[in-house]
Amino acid sequence: MLADSAVVTLALPEILQRLHTTVGQVAWVLIAFNLVLAVVARPAAWFYRTRDPAVLCAAGIAVFAGASALCAVAGSLDVLVAARSVQAVGGAFAVIGSLQLLVDELSERRGTAWWIAAGVFGTAVGPVAGGLLTDAFSWRSIFIVQVPIAVLAVPAALAKRRRNGQGLADDAQEHDAQEHDAQEPHTQEPHAQKHRVRIRPNIALALLSAALTAALFLFVLLLVDGWRRSPAVAAVTVSVIPLAALLARPLARMLRSGPMAQTMSGCLLIAGGLTGLALLPSADLAWTIAPQALVGLGLGLTLDPLTLQAMDGRRPHFLHGGWTIAARHAGVVLGLAILTPVFTADLRSAQPPAEDAITALVLNAPLAPQDKIAIARGLADQLKQDRGRVPDLDPAFEQLSVPAAEKPAVAQLERSLNLQLQRAATHAFRNAFLIGAALALVALLSLIPLRRRGTR
Repeated sequence: MLADSAVVTLALPEILQRLHTTVGQVAWVLIAFNLVLAVVARPAAWFYRTRDPAVLCAAGIAVFAGASALCAVAGSLDVLVAARSVQAVGGAFAVIGSLQLLVDELSERRGTAWWIAAGVFGTAVGPVAGGLLTDAFSWRSIFIVQVPIAVLAVPAALAKRRRNGQGLADDAQEHDAQEHDAQEPHTQEPHAQKHRVRIRPNIALALLSAALTAALFLFVLLLVDGWRRSPAVAAVTVSVIPLAALLARPLARMLRSGPMAQTMSGCLLIAGGLTGLALLPSADLAWTIAPQALVGLGLGLTLDPLTLQAMDGRRPHFLHGGWTIAARHAGVVLGLAILTPVFTADLRSAQPPAEDAITALVLNAPLAPQDKIAIARGLADQLKQDRGRVPDLDPAFEQLSVPAAEKPAVAQLERSLNLQLQRAATHAFRNAFLIGAALALVALLSLIPLRRRGTR
Protein backbone atom coordinates (compact mmCIF):
# COMPACT_ATOMS: atom_id res chain seq x y z
CA MET A 1 0.00 0.00 0.00
CA LEU A 2 2.92 2.32 0.69
CA ALA A 3 4.06 1.67 -2.89
CA ASP A 4 0.65 1.84 -4.57
CA SER A 5 0.99 5.16 -6.39
CA ALA A 6 4.49 4.32 -7.56
CA VAL A 7 3.37 0.90 -8.86
CA VAL A 8 0.42 2.38 -10.74
CA THR A 9 2.53 5.08 -12.42
CA LEU A 10 3.96 2.89 -15.19
CA ALA A 11 0.53 1.51 -16.02
CA LEU A 12 -0.91 4.96 -16.69
CA PRO A 13 0.16 5.16 -20.36
CA GLU A 14 -1.63 1.88 -21.13
CA ILE A 15 -4.68 2.96 -19.12
CA LEU A 16 -4.62 6.17 -21.16
CA GLN A 17 -4.79 4.14 -24.35
CA ARG A 18 -7.11 1.31 -23.32
CA LEU A 19 -9.74 3.46 -21.63
CA HIS A 20 -9.59 6.07 -24.44
CA THR A 21 -8.99 9.07 -22.22
CA THR A 22 -6.63 12.04 -22.01
CA VAL A 23 -3.48 12.69 -20.01
CA GLY A 24 -5.27 15.15 -17.75
CA GLN A 25 -8.07 12.69 -17.05
CA VAL A 26 -5.83 9.67 -16.48
CA ALA A 27 -3.89 11.68 -13.89
CA TRP A 28 -6.97 11.34 -11.69
CA VAL A 29 -6.08 7.68 -11.20
CA LEU A 30 -3.24 9.01 -9.05
CA ILE A 31 -4.89 12.21 -7.85
CA ALA A 32 -7.99 10.47 -6.46
CA PHE A 33 -5.98 7.92 -4.48
CA ASN A 34 -3.56 10.44 -3.01
CA LEU A 35 -6.18 13.10 -2.33
CA VAL A 36 -8.51 10.75 -0.46
CA LEU A 37 -5.63 9.21 1.48
CA ALA A 38 -4.33 12.63 2.48
CA VAL A 39 -7.79 13.70 3.68
CA VAL A 40 -8.63 10.44 5.47
CA ALA A 41 -5.24 9.79 7.13
CA ARG A 42 -5.70 12.19 10.05
CA PRO A 43 -9.33 11.15 10.86
CA ALA A 44 -8.29 7.51 10.50
CA ALA A 45 -5.56 8.06 13.09
CA TRP A 46 -8.20 9.40 15.48
CA PHE A 47 -10.01 6.03 15.46
CA TYR A 48 -6.86 4.37 16.81
CA ARG A 49 -7.21 6.26 20.12
CA THR A 50 -9.43 3.64 21.75
CA ARG A 51 -9.55 0.71 19.34
CA ASP A 52 -7.31 -2.26 18.74
CA PRO A 53 -4.91 -1.32 15.91
CA ALA A 54 -4.80 -4.91 14.67
CA VAL A 55 -8.56 -4.95 14.01
CA LEU A 56 -8.58 -1.54 12.31
CA CYS A 57 -5.49 -2.40 10.28
CA ALA A 58 -6.99 -5.72 9.15
CA ALA A 59 -10.24 -3.97 8.20
CA GLY A 60 -8.30 -1.39 6.19
CA ILE A 61 -6.39 -4.11 4.37
CA ALA A 62 -9.62 -5.95 3.57
CA VAL A 63 -11.19 -2.79 2.12
CA PHE A 64 -8.03 -2.19 0.11
CA ALA A 65 -8.17 -5.75 -1.27
CA GLY A 66 -11.80 -5.45 -2.31
CA ALA A 67 -11.22 -2.09 -3.98
CA SER A 68 -8.15 -3.49 -5.77
CA ALA A 69 -10.32 -6.23 -7.26
CA LEU A 70 -12.80 -3.60 -8.45
CA CYS A 71 -9.94 -1.62 -10.02
CA ALA A 72 -8.84 -4.73 -11.89
CA VAL A 73 -12.23 -5.17 -13.59
CA ALA A 74 -13.04 -1.48 -14.12
CA GLY A 75 -14.39 -0.88 -17.60
CA SER A 76 -14.25 2.91 -17.52
CA LEU A 77 -12.11 5.64 -16.04
CA ASP A 78 -14.95 6.77 -13.75
CA VAL A 79 -15.24 3.33 -12.17
CA LEU A 80 -11.47 3.08 -11.84
CA VAL A 81 -11.20 6.47 -10.12
CA ALA A 82 -14.07 5.60 -7.75
CA ALA A 83 -12.43 2.29 -6.86
CA ARG A 84 -9.12 4.04 -6.31
CA SER A 85 -10.84 6.38 -3.84
CA VAL A 86 -12.14 3.40 -1.86
CA GLN A 87 -8.66 1.89 -2.03
CA ALA A 88 -7.29 5.01 -0.41
CA VAL A 89 -9.72 4.82 2.52
CA GLY A 90 -8.64 1.27 3.28
CA GLY A 91 -5.01 2.17 2.67
CA ALA A 92 -5.14 5.00 5.21
CA PHE A 93 -6.30 2.70 7.99
CA ALA A 94 -3.88 -0.04 6.96
CA VAL A 95 -0.78 2.15 6.75
CA ILE A 96 -1.39 3.90 10.07
CA GLY A 97 -2.25 0.62 11.75
CA SER A 98 0.91 -1.02 10.45
CA LEU A 99 2.96 1.71 12.13
CA GLN A 100 1.34 1.09 15.50
CA LEU A 101 1.71 -2.69 15.15
CA LEU A 102 5.41 -2.37 14.28
CA VAL A 103 6.00 -0.09 17.27
CA ASP A 104 4.18 -2.54 19.56
CA GLU A 105 6.11 -5.50 18.16
CA LEU A 106 9.58 -3.98 18.10
CA SER A 107 10.16 -0.65 19.78
CA GLU A 108 9.33 2.96 19.07
CA ARG A 109 12.59 3.65 17.27
CA ARG A 110 12.93 0.35 15.39
CA GLY A 111 9.24 0.13 14.48
CA THR A 112 9.21 3.65 13.10
CA ALA A 113 12.44 3.00 11.20
CA TRP A 114 11.02 -0.14 9.55
CA TRP A 115 7.81 1.69 8.65
CA ILE A 116 9.76 4.54 7.08
CA ALA A 117 12.06 2.16 5.19
CA ALA A 118 9.04 0.36 3.72
CA GLY A 119 7.67 3.66 2.40
CA VAL A 120 10.98 4.73 0.85
CA PHE A 121 11.53 1.30 -0.69
CA GLY A 122 8.00 1.21 -2.10
CA THR A 123 8.33 4.67 -3.62
CA ALA A 124 11.61 3.74 -5.26
CA VAL A 125 10.86 0.27 -6.65
CA GLY A 126 7.15 0.70 -7.36
CA PRO A 127 7.55 1.96 -10.95
CA VAL A 128 9.82 -0.97 -11.80
CA ALA A 129 7.31 -3.54 -10.55
CA GLY A 130 4.41 -1.77 -12.25
CA GLY A 131 6.22 -1.55 -15.57
CA LEU A 132 7.22 -5.21 -15.64
CA LEU A 133 3.70 -6.37 -14.75
CA THR A 134 2.10 -4.08 -17.32
CA ASP A 135 4.45 -5.22 -20.08
CA ALA A 136 4.12 -8.92 -19.24
CA PHE A 137 0.32 -8.90 -18.83
CA SER A 138 -1.71 -5.66 -18.77
CA TRP A 139 -2.44 -2.68 -16.57
CA ARG A 140 -5.07 -4.72 -14.76
CA SER A 141 -2.41 -7.09 -13.44
CA ILE A 142 -0.99 -4.45 -11.09
CA PHE A 143 -4.29 -4.47 -9.21
CA ILE A 144 -4.84 -8.22 -9.47
CA VAL A 145 -1.55 -9.07 -7.73
CA GLN A 146 -2.43 -6.76 -4.84
CA VAL A 147 -5.53 -8.77 -3.95
CA PRO A 148 -3.93 -12.05 -2.72
CA ILE A 149 -1.12 -10.14 -1.00
CA ALA A 150 -3.63 -8.02 0.90
CA VAL A 151 -5.84 -11.03 1.71
CA LEU A 152 -2.87 -12.85 3.26
CA ALA A 153 -2.03 -9.74 5.27
CA VAL A 154 -5.43 -9.68 7.02
CA PRO A 155 -4.85 -12.74 9.29
CA ALA A 156 -1.27 -11.58 9.85
CA ALA A 157 -2.57 -8.27 11.21
CA LEU A 158 -5.25 -9.95 13.34
CA ALA A 159 -2.61 -12.22 14.87
CA LYS A 160 -1.13 -9.10 16.49
CA ARG A 161 -4.29 -8.28 18.48
CA ARG A 162 -3.49 -6.90 21.90
CA ARG A 163 -4.27 -9.10 24.87
CA ASN A 164 -5.28 -6.13 26.95
CA GLY A 165 -6.12 -2.48 26.50
CA GLN A 166 -3.15 -1.03 28.36
CA GLY A 167 -1.29 0.07 25.22
CA LEU A 168 -4.41 1.70 23.84
CA ALA A 169 -5.06 3.49 27.10
CA ASP A 170 -1.50 4.81 27.20
CA ASP A 171 -1.68 6.13 23.66
CA ALA A 172 -5.13 7.64 24.22
CA GLN A 173 -3.82 9.33 27.33
CA GLU A 174 -0.92 10.79 25.32
CA HIS A 175 -3.35 12.00 22.65
CA ASP A 176 -5.69 13.63 25.21
CA ALA A 177 -2.72 15.36 26.80
CA GLN A 178 -1.67 16.71 23.42
CA GLU A 179 -5.18 17.98 22.64
CA HIS A 180 -5.26 19.71 26.03
CA ASP A 181 -1.84 21.27 25.42
CA ALA A 182 -2.96 22.55 22.03
CA GLN A 183 -5.88 24.34 23.65
CA GLU A 184 -3.69 25.91 26.39
CA PRO A 185 -0.39 26.74 24.67
CA HIS A 186 0.77 29.24 27.27
CA THR A 187 0.50 26.87 30.24
CA GLN A 188 2.37 23.86 28.80
CA GLU A 189 5.03 22.06 30.72
CA PRO A 190 8.31 21.45 28.85
CA HIS A 191 7.67 17.72 28.55
CA ALA A 192 4.43 18.33 26.61
CA GLN A 193 6.23 20.18 23.84
CA LYS A 194 7.69 16.99 22.35
CA HIS A 195 4.24 15.76 21.41
CA ARG A 196 3.43 18.66 19.13
CA VAL A 197 3.27 18.02 15.39
CA ARG A 198 6.55 19.00 13.75
CA ILE A 199 5.50 21.34 10.98
CA ARG A 200 8.71 21.96 9.00
CA PRO A 201 9.67 18.34 8.21
CA ASN A 202 6.08 17.58 7.18
CA ILE A 203 6.01 20.64 4.89
CA ALA A 204 9.34 19.58 3.41
CA LEU A 205 7.99 16.05 2.86
CA ALA A 206 4.95 17.45 1.06
CA LEU A 207 7.06 19.66 -1.21
CA LEU A 208 9.54 16.87 -1.98
CA SER A 209 6.69 14.48 -2.77
CA ALA A 210 5.38 17.11 -5.20
CA ALA A 211 8.83 17.40 -6.79
CA LEU A 212 9.27 13.62 -7.00
CA THR A 213 5.98 13.43 -8.88
CA ALA A 214 7.85 14.93 -11.83
CA ALA A 215 10.49 12.20 -11.66
CA LEU A 216 8.13 9.27 -11.13
CA PHE A 217 5.00 10.34 -13.04
CA LEU A 218 6.10 12.72 -15.79
CA PHE A 219 9.30 10.88 -16.63
CA VAL A 220 7.38 7.63 -17.06
CA LEU A 221 4.91 9.37 -19.38
CA LEU A 222 7.81 10.80 -21.35
CA LEU A 223 9.40 7.37 -21.74
CA VAL A 224 6.27 5.42 -22.68
CA ASP A 225 3.93 7.96 -24.26
CA GLY A 226 6.49 10.44 -25.59
CA TRP A 227 9.44 8.29 -26.64
CA ARG A 228 7.37 5.15 -27.35
CA ARG A 229 9.40 2.85 -25.12
CA SER A 230 7.72 -0.30 -23.85
CA PRO A 231 6.69 -0.46 -20.17
CA ALA A 232 9.39 -3.10 -19.58
CA VAL A 233 12.10 -0.87 -21.08
CA ALA A 234 10.76 2.05 -19.04
CA ALA A 235 10.82 -0.11 -15.90
CA VAL A 236 14.45 -1.05 -16.45
CA THR A 237 15.28 2.59 -17.22
CA VAL A 238 13.74 4.00 -14.04
CA SER A 239 15.43 1.29 -11.94
CA VAL A 240 18.34 3.75 -11.76
CA ILE A 241 16.35 5.72 -9.16
CA PRO A 242 15.88 2.89 -6.59
CA LEU A 243 19.45 1.68 -7.09
CA ALA A 244 20.78 5.16 -6.40
CA ALA A 245 18.43 5.51 -3.41
CA LEU A 246 19.88 2.32 -1.91
CA LEU A 247 23.39 3.75 -2.23
CA ALA A 248 22.45 7.02 -0.53
CA ARG A 249 22.43 5.78 3.06
CA PRO A 250 25.87 4.05 2.95
CA LEU A 251 27.23 7.18 1.27
CA ALA A 252 25.84 9.37 4.05
CA ARG A 253 27.36 7.13 6.72
CA MET A 254 30.71 7.19 4.97
CA LEU A 255 30.67 10.99 4.81
CA ARG A 256 29.44 11.17 8.43
CA SER A 257 27.00 13.91 7.63
CA GLY A 258 24.21 14.87 10.00
CA PRO A 259 20.48 14.63 9.25
CA MET A 260 20.15 18.30 8.32
CA ALA A 261 23.11 18.15 5.93
CA GLN A 262 21.67 14.98 4.38
CA THR A 263 18.22 16.39 3.78
CA MET A 264 19.44 19.70 2.42
CA SER A 265 21.92 17.94 0.13
CA GLY A 266 19.14 15.59 -0.97
CA CYS A 267 16.90 18.51 -1.93
CA LEU A 268 19.70 19.95 -4.06
CA LEU A 269 20.31 16.58 -5.71
CA ILE A 270 16.63 16.15 -6.58
CA ALA A 271 16.51 19.68 -7.99
CA GLY A 272 19.65 19.01 -10.02
CA GLY A 273 18.33 15.69 -11.33
CA LEU A 274 15.02 17.20 -12.44
CA THR A 275 16.87 20.06 -14.12
CA GLY A 276 18.93 17.45 -15.97
CA LEU A 277 15.74 15.72 -17.15
CA ALA A 278 14.45 19.08 -18.38
CA LEU A 279 17.58 19.64 -20.48
CA LEU A 280 18.00 16.22 -22.11
CA PRO A 281 19.70 16.69 -25.51
CA SER A 282 17.98 13.69 -27.12
CA ALA A 283 15.77 10.68 -26.49
CA ASP A 284 18.78 8.40 -25.99
CA LEU A 285 18.19 6.57 -22.71
CA ALA A 286 21.84 6.94 -21.74
CA TRP A 287 21.29 10.66 -21.20
CA THR A 288 18.73 9.91 -18.49
CA ILE A 289 21.05 7.87 -16.25
CA ALA A 290 22.91 10.72 -14.53
CA PRO A 291 19.79 12.84 -13.80
CA GLN A 292 17.97 9.79 -12.45
CA ALA A 293 20.95 8.91 -10.26
CA LEU A 294 20.83 12.40 -8.75
CA VAL A 295 17.10 12.07 -8.06
CA GLY A 296 17.61 8.63 -6.53
CA LEU A 297 20.40 9.81 -4.25
CA GLY A 298 18.25 12.75 -3.21
CA LEU A 299 15.32 10.42 -2.52
CA GLY A 300 17.47 8.23 -0.30
CA LEU A 301 18.89 11.20 1.59
CA THR A 302 15.60 13.01 2.25
CA LEU A 303 12.51 10.84 2.77
CA ASP A 304 14.00 8.62 5.47
CA PRO A 305 15.55 11.30 7.75
CA LEU A 306 12.70 13.77 7.20
CA THR A 307 10.05 11.21 8.14
CA LEU A 308 12.10 10.19 11.16
CA GLN A 309 12.51 13.82 12.14
CA ALA A 310 8.75 14.33 11.91
CA MET A 311 8.01 11.26 14.04
CA ASP A 312 10.97 10.59 16.33
CA GLY A 313 9.84 10.83 19.93
CA ARG A 314 6.31 11.73 18.82
CA ARG A 315 3.48 10.07 20.67
CA PRO A 316 0.92 8.78 20.06
CA HIS A 317 2.57 7.10 17.09
CA PHE A 318 -0.60 6.71 15.05
CA LEU A 319 -1.36 10.43 15.27
CA HIS A 320 2.01 11.57 13.95
CA GLY A 321 2.05 8.77 11.41
CA GLY A 322 -1.27 10.12 10.15
CA TRP A 323 0.12 13.63 9.78
CA THR A 324 3.19 12.36 7.92
CA ILE A 325 1.18 10.16 5.56
CA ALA A 326 -1.21 13.05 4.91
CA ALA A 327 1.71 15.39 4.15
CA ARG A 328 3.35 13.02 1.67
CA HIS A 329 0.18 12.23 -0.25
CA ALA A 330 -0.99 15.83 -0.21
CA GLY A 331 2.36 16.64 -1.80
CA VAL A 332 1.69 14.17 -4.61
CA VAL A 333 -1.68 15.84 -5.22
CA LEU A 334 0.00 19.25 -5.20
CA GLY A 335 2.59 18.07 -7.71
CA LEU A 336 -0.01 16.58 -10.04
CA ALA A 337 -2.25 19.64 -9.74
CA ILE A 338 0.62 21.96 -10.69
CA LEU A 339 2.51 19.87 -13.22
CA THR A 340 -0.26 18.16 -15.22
CA PRO A 341 -1.81 21.37 -16.62
CA VAL A 342 1.66 22.71 -17.41
CA PHE A 343 2.89 19.82 -19.52
CA THR A 344 -0.48 19.20 -21.18
CA ALA A 345 -0.59 22.86 -22.23
CA ASP A 346 3.02 22.65 -23.44
CA LEU A 347 2.16 19.47 -25.31
CA ARG A 348 -0.68 21.22 -27.12
CA SER A 349 1.58 24.17 -27.92
CA ALA A 350 4.21 21.83 -29.35
CA GLN A 351 1.80 20.15 -31.76
CA PRO A 352 1.50 22.85 -34.49
CA PRO A 353 5.27 23.25 -35.04
CA ALA A 354 5.69 19.48 -34.87
CA GLU A 355 3.00 19.03 -37.52
CA ASP A 356 4.70 21.63 -39.71
CA ALA A 357 7.99 19.77 -39.36
CA ILE A 358 6.27 16.49 -40.23
CA THR A 359 4.75 18.07 -43.33
CA ALA A 360 8.16 19.36 -44.43
CA LEU A 361 9.77 15.94 -43.95
CA VAL A 362 7.07 14.24 -46.04
CA LEU A 363 7.32 16.82 -48.83
CA ASN A 364 11.12 16.54 -48.98
CA ALA A 365 11.17 12.73 -48.94
CA PRO A 366 12.46 11.09 -52.17
CA LEU A 367 9.14 9.41 -52.90
CA ALA A 368 6.60 9.43 -55.72
CA PRO A 369 3.89 12.10 -55.35
CA GLN A 370 1.12 9.54 -54.96
CA ASP A 371 3.03 7.84 -52.13
CA LYS A 372 3.59 11.17 -50.38
CA ILE A 373 -0.14 11.83 -50.58
CA ALA A 374 -0.97 8.39 -49.15
CA ILE A 375 1.48 8.90 -46.28
CA ALA A 376 0.20 12.42 -45.62
CA ARG A 377 -3.41 11.18 -45.40
CA GLY A 378 -2.44 8.40 -43.00
CA LEU A 379 -0.44 10.78 -40.84
CA ALA A 380 -3.28 13.33 -40.80
CA ASP A 381 -5.73 10.67 -39.59
CA GLN A 382 -3.31 9.53 -36.88
CA LEU A 383 -2.61 13.08 -35.71
CA LYS A 384 -6.34 13.76 -35.49
CA GLN A 385 -6.96 10.52 -33.59
CA ASP A 386 -4.16 11.20 -31.06
CA ARG A 387 -5.01 14.87 -30.54
CA GLY A 388 -4.05 15.95 -27.00
CA ARG A 389 -1.17 13.45 -26.63
CA VAL A 390 2.04 12.50 -28.40
CA PRO A 391 0.82 10.76 -31.58
CA ASP A 392 1.89 7.30 -32.64
CA LEU A 393 2.71 7.55 -36.36
CA ASP A 394 3.66 3.91 -36.90
CA PRO A 395 0.10 2.79 -37.86
CA ALA A 396 0.20 5.23 -40.78
CA PHE A 397 3.09 3.21 -42.26
CA GLU A 398 1.95 -0.32 -41.40
CA GLN A 399 -0.61 -0.63 -44.22
CA LEU A 400 1.33 1.46 -46.72
CA SER A 401 2.13 -0.29 -49.99
CA VAL A 402 5.07 1.17 -51.94
CA PRO A 403 7.47 -0.19 -54.57
CA ALA A 404 10.46 -2.08 -53.24
CA ALA A 405 12.79 0.64 -54.49
CA GLU A 406 11.10 3.19 -52.23
CA LYS A 407 11.01 1.09 -49.03
CA PRO A 408 14.41 2.33 -47.72
CA ALA A 409 13.25 5.94 -48.18
CA VAL A 410 9.95 5.19 -46.43
CA ALA A 411 11.80 3.56 -43.52
CA GLN A 412 14.10 6.57 -43.26
CA LEU A 413 11.09 8.92 -43.34
CA GLU A 414 9.44 6.97 -40.52
CA ARG A 415 12.62 7.18 -38.41
CA SER A 416 12.93 10.91 -39.08
CA LEU A 417 9.31 11.53 -38.15
CA ASN A 418 9.67 9.60 -34.89
CA LEU A 419 12.81 11.53 -34.01
CA GLN A 420 10.95 14.77 -34.63
CA LEU A 421 8.14 13.69 -32.32
CA GLN A 422 10.63 12.61 -29.65
CA ARG A 423 12.25 16.03 -29.77
CA ALA A 424 8.85 17.72 -29.51
CA ALA A 425 7.82 15.51 -26.57
CA THR A 426 11.11 16.13 -24.75
CA HIS A 427 10.66 19.87 -25.13
CA ALA A 428 7.01 19.71 -24.02
CA PHE A 429 7.99 18.18 -20.65
CA ARG A 430 10.79 20.70 -20.00
CA ASN A 431 8.85 23.33 -18.06
CA ALA A 432 7.17 20.72 -15.85
CA PHE A 433 10.54 19.22 -14.89
CA LEU A 434 11.90 22.68 -14.10
CA ILE A 435 8.89 23.40 -11.88
CA GLY A 436 9.55 20.11 -10.09
CA ALA A 437 13.13 21.24 -9.50
CA ALA A 438 11.83 24.53 -8.10
CA LEU A 439 9.58 22.62 -5.68
CA ALA A 440 12.61 20.72 -4.39
CA LEU A 441 14.41 24.02 -3.81
CA VAL A 442 11.39 25.40 -1.93
CA ALA A 443 11.52 22.26 0.24
CA LEU A 444 15.16 23.11 0.94
CA LEU A 445 14.21 26.64 1.99
CA SER A 446 11.53 25.28 4.34
CA LEU A 447 14.22 23.37 6.24
CA ILE A 448 16.42 26.39 6.96
CA PRO A 449 16.01 27.33 10.65
CA LEU A 450 14.59 30.78 11.23
CA ARG A 451 16.59 33.03 13.55
CA ARG A 452 14.67 33.85 16.69
CA ARG A 453 14.09 37.42 17.69
CA GLY A 454 16.53 38.77 20.18
CA THR A 455 19.42 36.60 19.00
CA ARG A 456 22.48 37.65 17.08
